Amino acid sequence: MQRLVLLIMLATLGFAGPVLAETGDRRQDDQDDPGAREVKVMVRNLYFGADLAPAIAAKTLPEFIGAVTGIFATVQASAPSARVAAVAEEIAAAKPDLVGLQEVALWRSQLPPDFAPAPNATTVEFDFLQILLAELVARGEDYEVVAVHVTNDIEAPALTPAGPCCREIRFTDREVILVRAGRRHRDPIELSNVQEGTFTSQLPLTLPGGLVYVQKRGWLSVDVRLRGAQFRFITSHLEIEAAAPIQEQQGLEIVAGPAATRLPVIFVCDSNSRADGTGTATYAGLLGAGFEDTWFERHPHNPGLTCCQDENLRNEESKFDRRIDLIMLRGRSQVLRARVVGDEPDERTVGGLWPSDHAGVVARLRLQR
Repeated sequence: MQRLVLLIMLATLGFAGPVLAETGDRRQDDQDDPGAREVKVMVRNLYFGADLAPAIAAKTLPEFIGAVTGIFATVQASAPSARVAAVAEEIAAAKPDLVGLQEVALWRSQLPPDFAPAPNATTVEFDFLQILLAELVARGEDYEVVAVHVTNDIEAPALTPAGPCCREIRFTDREVILVRAGRRHRDPIELSNVQEGTFTSQLPLTLPGGLVYVQKRGWLSVDVRLRGAQFRFITSHLEIEAAAPIQEQQGLEIVAGPAATRLPVIFVCDSNSRADGTGTATYAGLLGAGFEDTWFERHPHNPGLTCCQDENLRNEESKFDRRIDLIMLRGRSQVLRARVVGDEPDERTVGGLWPSDHAGVVARLRLQR
């Protein structure tokens, strides 16, 4: 039952819901200007590979095991290695100095199962972070991990590939900051004061038997010195739209926590808050706290949609219908360029899959001392 409790919460971790994106600035030169105090940043949700909701809809243990089996089968069918390679291609083309990543999943399995009370499967099925780093190296790009924040780490039984029960599937969700290490020798990025945190405001799930599981979400930050300018870079993945009060409190925690600094702040996130104001109040709250929306600064008449494709990522036409992946800026800086990536049909994998159910956003900023 304890293992069942842990897996049911999978259903609320993902957010599925449709992205078309702008094409302005897409073809412009992205080469670095070493004489300017400029920084390029990116936000990218890698997508777990499946909608996790069927686990919570299960009413019996057999239904639950079947749901877990189906979830992992969908993950496998999403071709994580090919999809993450497509994201590596986006990063290699854009060459952002810093990248904030969400849904950097680590899927592991165990056979035979031991039904231990704590997740302990060790056989790696898909490690999105290691795939991404390897694909970047294969493209001649040198990126290093600045920090990793583990949000949820859970394990549950599933049918084996041959059919009998059971093997165990372990799911670990992570947020990650990457830094571009392969820069000019005389143009380094200096990093300090790496921090991570878990929100106080979390989504409690009442499970069968009256048990409560509290879903975890959090943030990462790092202070950056670049070409004489300093700023704080923050990344996060806020709670889903359906849990609006909790999501809004998490936004306030960002403002009162890692963003409470005299340094300029660049905040990249999957906010799950629609930038057109039709969803939660989180987006408006960030604006009210002094942040500017880099996309809107450059493209006030372009919706720049970033979410979401079909669960199986095989839809022919993009189904994006909202902008929730944001690059927010507070401080003395200028937005030079902003563009969406991963939203065009020619950016899909050879197998015809979109790289993620989200698009990514890249912004070039000019910083003041």
